[in-house]
Amino acid sequence: MPSRYHRWALSPDPGASAPILVAVAWPYASGPRHIGHVAGFGVPSDIFARYQRLRGRAVLMVSGTDEHGTPILVAADREGVSPREVADRYNRVIADDLRRLGLSYDLFTRTTTRNHERVVQDVFTTLHEKGYLIRRTQLGAFSPATGRTLPDRYIEGTCPHCGYPAARGDQCDNCGRMLDPTELLNPRSRIDGSTPVFRDSEHFFLDLPAFAAALGTWIESRQGWRPNVRAFSLNLLAEIRPRAVTRDIDWGVPIPLPEFAGRPDKRIYVWFDAVVGYLSASVEWAHLGRDPEAWRRWWQDPDSRHYYFMGKDNIVFHSVIWPSMLMGYGSGGTFGGGPGHPPLQLPENVVSSEFLTMEGAKFSSSRGVVIEVRDYLERYDPDPLRYYLTAAGPETQDTDFTWEEFVRRNNDELVATWGNLVQRTLQLAARHFGEVPEPGALAEADRSVRQAVTAGFGRVATLLEEARFKAALQQAMALAAQVNQYLGEQEPWRLVNGDRERAATVVHVALQCVADLGVMMAPFLPFTSQRLHEMLGGEGQLAPLPELEEVGPAEDRHLVLRTDLTMSVPRWSPVDLPPGRPIGAPLPLFRKLDPAVAAAEVERLR
Repeated sequence: MPSRYHRWALSPDPGASAPILVAVAWPYASGPRHIGHVAGFGVPSDIFARYQRLRGRAVLMVSGTDEHGTPILVAADREGVSPREVADRYNRVIADDLRRLGLSYDLFTRTTTRNHERVVQDVFTTLHEKGYLIRRTQLGAFSPATGRTLPDRYIEGTCPHCGYPAARGDQCDNCGRMLDPTELLNPRSRIDGSTPVFRDSEHFFLDLPAFAAALGTWIESRQGWRPNVRAFSLNLLAEIRPRAVTRDIDWGVPIPLPEFAGRPDKRIYVWFDAVVGYLSASVEWAHLGRDPEAWRRWWQDPDSRHYYFMGKDNIVFHSVIWPSMLMGYGSGGTFGGGPGHPPLQLPENVVSSEFLTMEGAKFSSSRGVVIEVRDYLERYDPDPLRYYLTAAGPETQDTDFTWEEFVRRNNDELVATWGNLVQRTLQLAARHFGEVPEPGALAEADRSVRQAVTAGFGRVATLLEEARFKAALQQAMALAAQVNQYLGEQEPWRLVNGDRERAATVVHVALQCVADLGVMMAPFLPFTSQRLHEMLGGEGQLAPLPELEEVGPAEDRHLVLRTDLTMSVPRWSPVDLPPGRPIGAPLPLFRKLDPAVAAAEVERLR
């Protein structure tokens, strides 16, 4: 039986039967996440999932906190606690932040569960048995202070190819080349600035060159990808080489081979562990719904479509490395089911956002250049942030967050356009009619504005299908401005005392437009769209919100984020707003912010 946390209703459109996996990059549980993080993995993925559910499609949105590897150890050392304590604390902080931001996961879990360990080890074992994991000795980087291994991303130096002075040990963000820490000029630890010690260590490597030809053909066929993601991915293939999948570390998933049993010094590399999380979270979701095989509908149905959401620094893992692992795994292992089962599906799209800077500087917790999600939500509402990160965020190019621009967009766009339209329309209906009024004969102006809004469902949908969220939101806001103009030209507040029938017609048309726009806004602005839905007398949930809960047996009890969709309304079409439905006094959807807020927030950062 499907769980109460998934809706199976399908819409009449031909694509409705295709299951859609929304796979969201896993945030590190080494500290609170900032708004730059959720601009990449969070808000875009939720917009897409909510839209697809409104179409009535079978959506599975999964992720969780990434809790293994050196980042957790570094945070634990800094705080003087165990890695598990760090993971537990920040798993709760991050999950609660994402709940308050309204990210509607079917399951947001964590990588320290027994389920996750089993799935990761199964993928590792299967790739090893098929010959795709090879053993070799390499120079490993170690901290001279602690003796622990330094992950590639914790080493910085000068790129040997382009001379960029802040290249990472795995990749240069300037020229895009994949790197090895030993190639960096003047390498240094990003933790304490010390020069790493390099010594020989034997590890397992994923044989990426074995998949190069297939990857090239596959990426070439991905015409719907954002051009920067596709070009970057193809460039990576020019210098593809084996990549280590184990590390000298004692915090992570154990290597599932007999000779490593009981050894505390080597674990599966955290990047391998994390990408398998998309599969393990799907398996856990199915078990929680008491239908253990349900996950196969999303992973082994040839019609299923997978969309991955992340920041641009994670492209390589999702367009090259994870697809290679999926190709190698096929339908093998315990979870693949073996011969007779279709292979695990490859990504349909890798939806990567660029970087968000703040007041001209790159977000950095260590340098204090940061706006943490939880700090923002202590002072402001979630929908204005979701709006800003969509309308002015880093969808296809690096963009800068400024408090001044945040306040301007909140006041001049959300409040003055959409919020104003809702407020004035509902006030007119409540004050003069107390209900949705019965319309008279429609004039050309009435038909024109209704046709424009109705056609908006198709235009906005096309843009959302292409992951063009900024353009989709602009289209919806343009329609709101058009309805505002219609009201201003028709002046129903003047007509109500002289031509009440005409006034009723204008208010009815405006209410209908507002209700329809509320549906279009729901993927972007779930909190206020749900409130509008209720103010208009709608039943069920237009924009269901996630909840935190504890799941699992006592020995593996853990916190997850899930969304109850049993009362959700799958609707991406004009709303039936019947005359006579009561309309109560409306409440404002958004708060106008004092312009002084911008200066005060900048001062907080100093």
